[in-house]
Amino acid sequence: MVLPRLYAILDAGCFSHANALSAAAVELASAGVTLIQYRNKSGDARVMLEEAIGLCRQSRAGVPAPHELTLIMNDRADLCLAAEFDGVHVGQDDLSPESVRRIIGPGRWLGVSTHNPEQLREADLTSADYLAIGPVFATSSKERPDPVVGLEGVRRARALTRKPLVAIGGITRANAAAVIEAGADSVAVISDLLQEPGKSAEEFFRILR
Repeated sequence: MVLPRLYAILDAGCFSHANALSAAAVELASAGVTLIQYRNKSGDARVMLEEAIGLCRQSRAGVPAPHELTLIMNDRADLCLAAEFDGVHVGQDDLSPESVRRIIGPGRWLGVSTHNPEQLREADLTSADYLAIGPVFATSSKERPDPVVGLEGVRRARALTRKPLVAIGGITRANAAAVIEAGADSVAVISDLLQEPGKSAEEFFRILR
């Protein structure tokens, strides 16, 4: 697996309604983003499924050739299947990676969040396709974030796994290049893609080339 440099995360909580969420996904896809995660912490499965299906339908239609869009569902393996997403990303408090793998099968992507070397070592032994480390910097996207790991945490994570590594947490256009230099294969971005998603993504591409 080769991850793109930019891993866009669309958090439903950052948007006023589902149409705005889908519009952002279309903008990102049209700009050349090939990996998008849909995240919704509301817990309302019906709303999540409706949003996910709409996002999937509209964003795939906006992907310019020859790109393909990979859509990742946060937390919910069941909704990944129902919305026909391409994979699932789970955290430390979600279903275990192997439980998720049994649900989604061998063909879909599976990512796992880690926050320290012990968690990363454990996740490295699972069938996860890629691992995430963070938060690299202070972040406002989570109510109770884990301790910041910094660039040194990314370097340490890189030394502990040969799997593709995603860095997440407080990553912006100002610090993304340093995160890649520290060893991450990809940077996951939430807040710095909210304003003019397409233009912001294009700037990330120029920085991360």
